Amino acid sequence: MIELDSSYDCLVIGAGHHGMILSSYLARSGLKVALLERRLMYGGGLATSEVTQPGFYHNLHSINHFEISNAPWFKDLGLDRRVKYITPRYEFGQAHLDGTALVFSRDLEETVANMARFSRKDAETFRKWNARAEEMTAKILMRERFAEPMSQAEREGLLSRTEIGREFLEICQRQPLDLVEELFENEHIRLLFLFKVSLFGTWLTDTMSKTSPMGSVVRAFDLQSGYQLCEGGSFNLARGLMESFIAAGGTYVPQAAIERIVVEGGRATGVELSDGRTIRANQAVVSTLNVHQTFEQLVGREQLPTTFSSKLDKFNYTDWTLFGVHFALNETPRFTAASFDPNIERCQKWSLGAETMEDLVSAFEDVKANRPPRIIQFGSGALSMIDPTQAPPGKHTTYAWHVMPYDPDLSGRDHESWKAEFSDQIIETFRKYCPNMTKDNILATHTYTAKEYYQELPNMHRGDIFMGTFSSDQVMYNHFGYRSPIPNLYYAGSGSHPGGGVSGGSGYIAAGLIAKDLDIKPWWTPYDARASLESLAS
Repeated sequence: MIELDSSYDCLVIGAGHHGMILSSYLARSGLKVALLERRLMYGGGLATSEVTQPGFYHNLHSINHFEISNAPWFKDLGLDRRVKYITPRYEFGQAHLDGTALVFSRDLEETVANMARFSRKDAETFRKWNARAEEMTAKILMRERFAEPMSQAEREGLLSRTEIGREFLEICQRQPLDLVEELFENEHIRLLFLFKVSLFGTWLTDTMSKTSPMGSVVRAFDLQSGYQLCEGGSFNLARGLMESFIAAGGTYVPQAAIERIVVEGGRATGVELSDGRTIRANQAVVSTLNVHQTFEQLVGREQLPTTFSSKLDKFNYTDWTLFGVHFALNETPRFTAASFDPNIERCQKWSLGAETMEDLVSAFEDVKANRPPRIIQFGSGALSMIDPTQAPPGKHTTYAWHVMPYDPDLSGRDHESWKAEFSDQIIETFRKYCPNMTKDNILATHTYTAKEYYQELPNMHRGDIFMGTFSSDQVMYNHFGYRSPIPNLYYAGSGSHPGGGVSGGSGYIAAGLIAKDLDIKPWWTPYDARASLESLAS
């Protein structure tokens, strides 16, 4: 049993990346901080494990990290000295059964030329939209990503002052699926654009929502901001964050099962552990768990205002999960389509299996009907081609992530036999595009479904990797919020802006708000979305 002091200035619950970022900022502000984690291991979804064979490192949850090396917290915490990120030249690729392939590069001219092989009209449409999208991403989307959202009225008022702001608002009012279908005529191009939009924290379910207040559809058109790989595996980001927290004087407490958040006199004053110990928090208790774990399980509805309980009832989780297969390989997947475009084998993200829009919609309909998708279609990527440290010398890794209901109707089959059958179907489909995905080349596989990862990480409610849907009624000015109705109790999990996935935004933004509430002058310069939007008009 780890010896703990009886009290700290701040207690942070959950040692995922939000918790570690928040704790590092507070500790470097001179506060005495304890970071409490139920598990022995820290990092949450930043998990890298040798689950197939020794030396093959597989990222079981988070793989693709959006523009992390340019995130304000990455720079503030000096993580560039501890963690290396790789920015691949080729971000997205889609192979087709007719032997062609569509590849998106970070280079505009190269991407336009690749698109023109399918449709010159679509290529020129993309060129036109790219110029505005790059500006919108840099001046609006990225600034808002790391700042507390303004009210809808104030935000729209500021954006309406400028042409670029008005264009951004107009795009936000469009259904992403409708916009892509309206702009592009070629089906392959439409499919890859929808795949790119979905990686920003949605899937077709959310892509078909009425609006996109975050403006995530803009990400379909920019090239300069994109996904990166953490060298050596995603856990290295967690390692760097924990090193930063410890160096700042923080205390990490693993295997700390929290029974409840202590509320006395209407204020949060600490936590009670399952072993009976109580740890006091003199200034703040912060939870980075999901919203129901925090307020229903640890606080209790009896201590919440009726309006807040109603807000809790309305909070929704995504109704799809991921079925993952991780591969240890002799050689990297070799595409038949490489003769059309050899760079397909160097892409960070592959979209495979969906040949038509009907294929894509069929998966949506199957998941909605709670059945395993009948048409195999999944995301993958050339991980060890981009980062050789993730496999032994001369060997390779890849994976397949397939959308799936949490508890699909298996028509009487047992879960384990179905897992094996569906994994085989994925391999069979993989082999249609990459003939070398054979038993001789595949050294080992590891199948990891929502049933397993929900048990390991219960904050991913029923397999929701984002811990809350990205629907318009739960993002931006409609997010769950950082300050709770109970004084001294804060929320910095994925239910708050900017939502799930590895962004670090919730932890970063909450650190600034807590410092402000505690009258602590921040040692960093917090992002100010209001000032950024006001500057657009200057």
